[in-house]
Amino acid sequence: MKTYLDCIPCFLRQALEMARMSSSDPAIHEHVLREVLSWVAHMDMNVPPPVMARRIHRYLKKLTNNPDPYQEVKLQQMTLALKLAEEFRAKLEHSPWPFGWAARLAIGANVIDSGINCDISEAAVRHTLQLALEEDLIGDLVELEREIQSANEVLYLADNAGEIVFDRLLIERIKPAKVTVVVREAPILNDVTIKEAQMAGLHKIATIISSGVDAPGILLDEASPELKTAWERANVIIAKGQGNFETLWGINRPIYFLFKVKCAVVAKHVGWPIGTFMAIKNQPKECF
Repeated sequence: MKTYLDCIPCFLRQALEMARMSSSDPAIHEHVLREVLSWVAHMDMNVPPPVMARRIHRYLKKLTNNPDPYQEVKLQQMTLALKLAEEFRAKLEHSPWPFGWAARLAIGANVIDSGINCDISEAAVRHTLQLALEEDLIGDLVELEREIQSANEVLYLADNAGEIVFDRLLIERIKPAKVTVVVREAPILNDVTIKEAQMAGLHKIATIISSGVDAPGILLDEASPELKTAWERANVIIAKGQGNFETLWGINRPIYFLFKVKCAVVAKHVGWPIGTFMAIKNQPKECF
C-alpha cells in the first residue's frame, strides 16, 4: 500500500507526540516537526506509510537518546491486557465457538494502538472487546479455522503490546506447537517486541522470532533469515493490525489480515467504515 496525502497529518501527530514524550523542551518539539516536514516534502509516496514512520522514530530515538520512548506506555498496556484477558478467558470457556470468539477478541484488542491513540482507557478497551464479540465481522473465520486445522505450520505476525495478550488466547486454540509468532526487531511505537511477547507468556507455548525490521509493519526485503524461512514454510499466515496490512496487502501470498479499521485511508481501501472488525484474506491481484 502506498502513502497518501491523508497519511501526512498522522506522521506529524506521531512525531509531535513522541517528541513530547521524550522531552519537555519546546525547542526540540519545534525542531522535530520542522525536520519531519522537510522529509515529507520530498518523500516517495509509493512506499507504505510504515517506512516514513520508521524514519521519524529512528530520528527521535537518536535525538533524545531514548531507545524506547513508549516503554512505560507498553507496560501499562500489558498490565491492563493481562487483567482483562482473565475476565474474557472465562467467557471463551463457555462460548459456543471458542476459536471464533478468541479470533474476535484478538481483533478487538487491535484497538490498543498508540499510533492512533496514545491514551486509551480500560473502559474503551473493554467496550471494544465486547463489541468485537457482538458486532458483524467482515471476513470468514470459518474458512480461517478450516485452513488452520489442515496446516502444518502457521505464521502469526503480531502487532501491538497489550494486544499480544489476546493474541495468545487465539494461538492457544490453534495448536501452539505449530505456530511461529513474529515480533518487531526493535521498539517502535507500542509495537510488540520479544520483551512483551514473553510477558504474555507466548514463549511457553509457541516459537517467537524477530522480523528483523524496526518498522511498524513487515518489510519483506529487510526480513530476518528466520522470518524468510518461516514465511516460505507456512501454510497459513495471519497478519495482525493496520501496519502489517499496509505493508503486505497485495503481496502474492494468501494472508489473513485481522484488524480493526482505525483510519480513513484504510477504511477507503477496504470499503468499510472506521470501527469495522476485519478478518479478510489477501487478494494478490489487487495491489494499491
